[in-house]
Amino acid sequence: MINGIKHIAVAVADIDGAASAYESLLGFGEPRRYEWEAGQSREAHFDFGDVEVQLCQSTVPDGRFAQHVARYGEGVQHVCLTVDDIDSAIEAAVARGATLKPCKACDKIGSHPHSEGWVAFFEGQAVPGLEVEFMQVYTDDNRPADYATGV
Repeated sequence: MINGIKHIAVAVADIDGAASAYESLLGFGEPRRYEWEAGQSREAHFDFGDVEVQLCQSTVPDGRFAQHVARYGEGVQHVCLTVDDIDSAIEAAVARGATLKPCKACDKIGSHPHSEGWVAFFEGQAVPGLEVEFMQVYTDDNRPADYATGV
């Protein structure tokens, strides 16, 4: 059911400093930058093969990335795993004991549309401080009208 890793989100305190370090120390190219008003974050996205590394800074003191940095320090905040059928993947994960949790950006529980695909978040991971997200990436025939342009 799980096909691979879509992205790894890294919570940082200073997006500009972190992006500069990724560019100069790791040789990553120029990132794509986003400011998500609804998600209350600034982000820098780097392509690393088939996996995207997303550096994420909260724009509000109690934002999800700021909370992660305060609790655990800077580091991986969540891993997004791609699935072919999000509803079946959720059903299987819940049957194995996983528990759905609200998306911190929009407070929705379970499968719901986001910029790149249908997503769902889980709580109770085995690794402290790490969230797991499932994403069924949109195809042209199943992209909601509100997300016509993707990211």
